[in-house]
Amino acid sequence: MQLFHAPRSCSLGIRILLEEIGVPHQVSAIDLSSGQQRDDAFLAVNPKGKVPALLRDDGTVLTEFQAIALWLAWRFPQSGLLPDDPDAAAQVTEVMEFIVGTIHMCGFARALMPGKFVSSASAQEELRVHGLQVATDGLDHVSALLGKTSWLSGPRPGVADAALFYVTYWAKALDIDLPRALGGFYDQMLKRPSVVRAIDVSPT
Repeated sequence: MQLFHAPRSCSLGIRILLEEIGVPHQVSAIDLSSGQQRDDAFLAVNPKGKVPALLRDDGTVLTEFQAIALWLAWRFPQSGLLPDDPDAAAQVTEVMEFIVGTIHMCGFARALMPGKFVSSASAQEELRVHGLQVATDGLDHVSALLGKTSWLSGPRPGVADAALFYVTYWAKALDIDLPRALGGFYDQMLKRPSVVRAIDVSPT
């Protein structure tokens, strides 16, 4: 398989899941800062012009974080990325969707890239502040869930934890103080070989 990945983007979570599974794969870097996501070569892979995109062994491409994460969990059930019980799996999926849909898209996306949503400088500043508030409120909510368990996805890190790591990674980069439970989660994740490999190994 081949993962199209932009360093420090949400595709970091998919890199972590692939490393957790241990399945052979290649990583191809997409430079978002230079606009490589809009190049014809990448648009032929993902016409939406965004990462992550996963080229599977059968030649088909899967996009969107949640879809890729769930497919990996279903395709490699022995990895334990998602609970077997339908109710537990639905709860994990609910948390993952909240992290991606609210903390990432409604929070950090607006805080870090307000110019994508509004044109005036004053509106951008208001949106940046609003986005940071949404992100920090969302992190507080997930922290309360983590206060009851080490991982969101079960006895080991899984699909929701991979999503949570990439947003906490952004929070740390922005010097946002993480709640105690989230700080512990982040430190535990940094000790996992899968995370070390996903962060340190340069895409080709």
